[in-house]
Amino acid sequence: MKNLTIIGAGKVGKVLGRCFQQHGVFNIAQILNRRPQSALSACEFIGLNPVSALTDCRQLQIADVWMLAVSDDQIIPACKMLQVQGLLHADSMVFHCSGSKASTELVEAIEAGAAVASLHPVASFADPQHVADNFAGTICSIEGDQRALAVLLPALEAIGAQVVQISAETKLLYHAGSVFASNYLVTLLDTALRAYEAAGIPPELALAMAAPLARQSMENVFAMGAAQALTGPIARGDMQTVARQHAVVADWDVKAGELYQAFTPPTQALAVRKNHSEK
Repeated sequence: MKNLTIIGAGKVGKVLGRCFQQHGVFNIAQILNRRPQSALSACEFIGLNPVSALTDCRQLQIADVWMLAVSDDQIIPACKMLQVQGLLHADSMVFHCSGSKASTELVEAIEAGAAVASLHPVASFADPQHVADNFAGTICSIEGDQRALAVLLPALEAIGAQVVQISAETKLLYHAGSVFASNYLVTLLDTALRAYEAAGIPPELALAMAAPLARQSMENVFAMGAAQALTGPIARGDMQTVARQHAVVADWDVKAGELYQAFTPPTQALAVRKNHSEK
């Protein structure tokens, strides 16, 4: 069994570490976090002896596999740290967990002859315990060189992941899709709730009004496709209502008005697709 050391065991690192440990995929050797309590908490979550918790990179020992679960801006420094410490060699494997950056970021590892990859679980990690307990079936996007993929593919299959291979060249665009589907969706719903409340709807009732609309719309998209799921004034061709609505939204909140306007052209294009499909 290969030894794996995690650099930056936050929510993603903890979940992957726990899944790998519980399924006997890797032997999790060490955890390196900036704060002692964070490192100890990660060890407890994963199920490791507290002696595996480190805060000093000089205590790191050689590992077969290195997981860099750090923030995007720390990927290059973390990889360079491993190189400076003399921990990288031709038999090493290094991968990071960024959704937007590719394995090409791991320059020092590549120069040391190590295998490199990136792994991005397509999930919300707001509740790590829930994600870890229900990880089976989670889609994980990976890219990298063949030596690294030869290690990661069976490891992910062993923990029940659904693996999708992407390319380094398209990874940023791929991640933008995840941002639209998750982060911006939350922002859009927040705008909807604020609009309800600005119209005099109490917060609790605003949530009750938005919830079935949002849930049913998403279910329709997944069941019928985006074009067929589209309803509302643009789908009906009622652009007069759209113009009046944009004006009142912009008067209430300038940024919300800009958001409303930004959604109008792509929604019109979607309505055209809907009309063509129904002919």
